[in-house]
Amino acid sequence: MLKVLLSRLGQAALVMLVVSAVSFVMFRYVGDPVATMSRENASVEEKAELRRSLGLDQPLIVQYGRFLGRTLRGDLGISYRNQRPVTELIAERLPATLELVLVATILSLALGIPLGVLCALKPDGAAARLVQALSLVGISTPTFVTGIVLILVFAVSLGWLPSFGRGQVIDLGWWSTGLLTASGLKSLLLPGITLALYQLTLIMRLVRAEMIDVLSSDYIRFAKARGLPKRYIHFRLALRNALMPVITVTGLQIGSLIAFAIVTETVFQWPGMGLLFIQAVSFVDIPVMAAYLLFVGLLFVLINTVVDILYAVVDPRLRARSA
Repeated sequence: MLKVLLSRLGQAALVMLVVSAVSFVMFRYVGDPVATMSRENASVEEKAELRRSLGLDQPLIVQYGRFLGRTLRGDLGISYRNQRPVTELIAERLPATLELVLVATILSLALGIPLGVLCALKPDGAAARLVQALSLVGISTPTFVTGIVLILVFAVSLGWLPSFGRGQVIDLGWWSTGLLTASGLKSLLLPGITLALYQLTLIMRLVRAEMIDVLSSDYIRFAKARGLPKRYIHFRLALRNALMPVITVTGLQIGSLIAFAIVTETVFQWPGMGLLFIQAVSFVDIPVMAAYLLFVGLLFVLINTVVDILYAVVDPRLRARSA
C-alpha cells in the first residue's frame, strides 16, 4: 500500500510540474501586459521601466525559475490589474465558486440517481422515455443558452429569482457564504441549476446503464430465484454496485464543474473564480491566469490521486498488481 501511495504522489508531483510549465509558457503569448498597463502616451523609456519592474525583460527560463520558486513558497505573484496578491484574490473568489459547485453537485446527485434508477427498472415506460428524451435536450444544450432561458423565465418574466450576483453574504472569518441568508440561497438557484444540468443528465444516463448491466448479472438472477424482495434486490444489491463508477465520475466532475464554471459565472455575473479568470484574460493579467490554471490542475491531480488510492484500498487486486 505504501508503494502505491508513493507512486501516485510521485506521478502527481510530475504532472503538477508539467502544468506549471504549460501555464507559464502558454500565457506569455496571449498579449503584452505592458501595453495594457501603460498609459496611452507612455514613452518607450516608461514602457521599458515597467517591463523591467515586472521582470519581463529577463530570459524565459529565468522567469520560469522565479515563477516556480515563488509558487513552491505559496506566492503566486501580484495581479497586474488589481495590484493585489493573487492568493488574496483567489481566497476572495473561491468560496463563491465552491458554493456554486456544491449546490450543482447536490442537485445532480439528488435528481440524477433516482431518475437513472427509474429508467433502468422500467426502460419501456412512458416516464422513462420522457426522461431520456429530456436528458438528450439537457446534455446537448449549451450552458449559456440554458442560463439565458432560465433568466428570461424566472427572473425577467416571473420575477421570482435574481438574475445576477450572489445576494447577501455573511463573513465567517476569511470565508464568505450566501447559504445562511434568504437572498443568498435565492441567488444560488438559477446558476446552480444551470451548472448542474449537464452533470445531472450524465449521472442519470450512467446510473441507468450500470443498473441495467447489474440487473442482468448472475448474482441478481440468483437473488430473484431465492425469492428475495424486489426492493432489496434493486436498491441493496443492484444500486450499491451500480454506484461505484458513479462515485468516480462524480468526483472527477466536481473538478470539471470548478474548471468550467466560467460560462455560468459569466452569464450570471457570479463573483467566483471563473469570472475572475475572464476578467484576467481581457486585461492580460498573466499571474491570475497562470494561478487559475495551476489551481485547476492541482484540483484534478488531487481528485485523481485520492480516487486511485481509494480504489487500491477497496480492490486488493490493484495492490497486488502494483506490488
